[in-house]
Amino acid sequence: MKRIFNLLSGPRNISTALMYSFAQHPDFVVVDEPFYGHYLRQVSDRSSHPMDEEIQKAMPHNKDQVIERLEKLAQEKLVFSKSMAHHCIEEEPRYLLDWTNIILIRHPKKLIHSFSKVIPDPTLEAIGIKKAFGLYQFLKRHKAPVLVIESDELLRAPEHYLTQMCGVLGFDFDRSMLRWPKGGNPADGIWAPYWYGNVHQSTGFLPQESREITLSEPLELILSEALPYYQALREEVLINTK
Repeated sequence: MKRIFNLLSGPRNISTALMYSFAQHPDFVVVDEPFYGHYLRQVSDRSSHPMDEEIQKAMPHNKDQVIERLEKLAQEKLVFSKSMAHHCIEEEPRYLLDWTNIILIRHPKKLIHSFSKVIPDPTLEAIGIKKAFGLYQFLKRHKAPVLVIESDELLRAPEHYLTQMCGVLGFDFDRSMLRWPKGGNPADGIWAPYWYGNVHQSTGFLPQESREITLSEPLELILSEALPYYQALREEVLINTK
């Protein structure tokens, strides 16, 4: 069994909740967005992020150093690395071929609406779905382990979904994954105060409220670009709760 389980998500998904969930599993250690500093340093054509300079100063910029750290951790325990898909800036990040990758998707209308509250003018690249689709194609071409999961499905029946997911990934589900202490986690990145407010108030997976979402015209354009990538990945989801 591969010892690094790498979550590839877009922002404003349940990726942090999943990290908190895996942090409760006795066999795992978790890492929060290890390539964030590398991404911020290397990509200049992007929006400014909260704590941009502080993150760059606090994190390694060298991709190989990040990979070495993860692989060293994996010698002691299984590793759950919560990553943003767009932080993989290479076209063909071959280091992913040595890991088990999990692509987490969420309907882009919900994602864009939530993301725009922190970064008002997101681009298609910033929400990660196009990159996630490209990474999925890359991993499938190389026959690397990859599982696509959907956040709304997981939230509908967390225990059922996580049990199936762990089985597919090759380890046992542990009921401790359903609950975590209120507040932050020691693994949180320094950016947590800007992004993790909701999950810090939670102690487990909560169903999302169904409400009407209205996007501005520029955000509707981003949505129209994002939908084909989301729909293509949605067809690859194996675990459902309906």
